[in-house]
Amino acid sequence: MLFIGICGASGSGKTTLADELVRDMGVESVVLNQDTYYFDHPDLTFEERTHLNYDEPGIFDHDLLYHDVCELLAGRPITRKAYDFSQHARCDTQEIVYPAPVLIVEGIHCFYDPRLREKMFLKLYINVEPDICLLRRISRDIKDRGRQIDNIADQYLSTVKPMYDRWIRNYIHDADVVVMKGGKDTRIVPILAGYLQSTLRGE
Repeated sequence: MLFIGICGASGSGKTTLADELVRDMGVESVVLNQDTYYFDHPDLTFEERTHLNYDEPGIFDHDLLYHDVCELLAGRPITRKAYDFSQHARCDTQEIVYPAPVLIVEGIHCFYDPRLREKMFLKLYINVEPDICLLRRISRDIKDRGRQIDNIADQYLSTVKPMYDRWIRNYIHDADVVVMKGGKDTRIVPILAGYLQSTLRGE
């Protein structure tokens, strides 16, 4: 099994790159989104949950993600994790995820845990201008996550940008490959897909 990590700022195109790689490789793959591994906070009210910093490393259950990755790498199935962004709450499913030849984990802090980094065959970092990421984030959060523009702006200024400056931008130094044009880079995707296909064939 090839284990690939995709890191980058919020809105940089990590999920898109993962999907494009899976499509171009034409190989059965498992994609895990780090966003579904947020810690749950059932003891907090909805209002209190809205004020948590969802962009700091400690907001994620790194141990659970590491456990699931290890299970898949060992050939054992896991259950699919899920998260309700409109309610800021976990909503895990009973869907069984079976191991596949390719495993991709994508997220803003997927390079944070050294245990996870050490297991990655290939580490990709998407380097996109912050203003472009912000525009993409606004579009995504309104369309897919039921957010309001005021809430998005407040969150960006209070947590997203500061955490990007402190943490996420520095993950570029952990990468094997830096992708410069986002998830739909028409040149790098087929190059990476071809490399991974040849590796799977043992060439």
